[in-house]
Amino acid sequence: MALSPKNTDVKALFNTIAPEYDKMNNIISFGTHKKWRQKVMAKMTIPMGAQILDLATGTADWALALADSSDETTHVTGLDFSEEMLAIGQKKVDLSDYPDRITLVQGDAMALPFDDHTFDIVTIGFGLRNLPDPTLGLQEMFRILKPGGQLVVLETSQPDNRIIKPFWKLYFGKVMPVFGKIFANGKYTEYQYLNQTTENFMDYMTLGKLMLNTGFKKVTISRFNLGAAAAHYATK
Repeated sequence: MALSPKNTDVKALFNTIAPEYDKMNNIISFGTHKKWRQKVMAKMTIPMGAQILDLATGTADWALALADSSDETTHVTGLDFSEEMLAIGQKKVDLSDYPDRITLVQGDAMALPFDDHTFDIVTIGFGLRNLPDPTLGLQEMFRILKPGGQLVVLETSQPDNRIIKPFWKLYFGKVMPVFGKIFANGKYTEYQYLNQTTENFMDYMTLGKLMLNTGFKKVTISRFNLGAAAAHYATK
């Protein structure tokens, strides 16, 4: 699948950090990313026999959680553009109780290789900010969702508390890249990039409005850790 130069660069970055990705997620978020996902899952209703798409699935943690929280007739497809991330995810799937219910595929979230109205639920965790064109990504999600289908976006966000925000910027701007250098085999530059995507990504209200402008309805928002992350729920 053709990728833009910027997308190709990001793909190479995630291939590079793939071996340390799970460990670094736990270190950087102090384990809270798992709690965020659990809270998001608690608000989701998964119908029997659902077709679920987990975009930017990475090493397949959310795909596995979705399979674990659904009935045996539900199928989860995980899509990511990094073959190295998917290789790690596939090992997890193979060792899980759900190898027949999870399919991992490589692809571009801005040009999804699926027919219109295919999925009941689409999830994307900490991946929308890495798309060169988040608007196009949301349009693709809308296209492949069935009418009445649900979109769930879990993403880093910016605290708006004047006291908290300077510490948030210091952590992501200075501390997180140092963690990459110490704990991820010297990958300082890569985690500088991830900080930039977090800091430059739209705030939670702007994302909610963009989802409405894309055509989604009933957009609701939950915020975590004083605004460090936000979950957006919407229906088609």
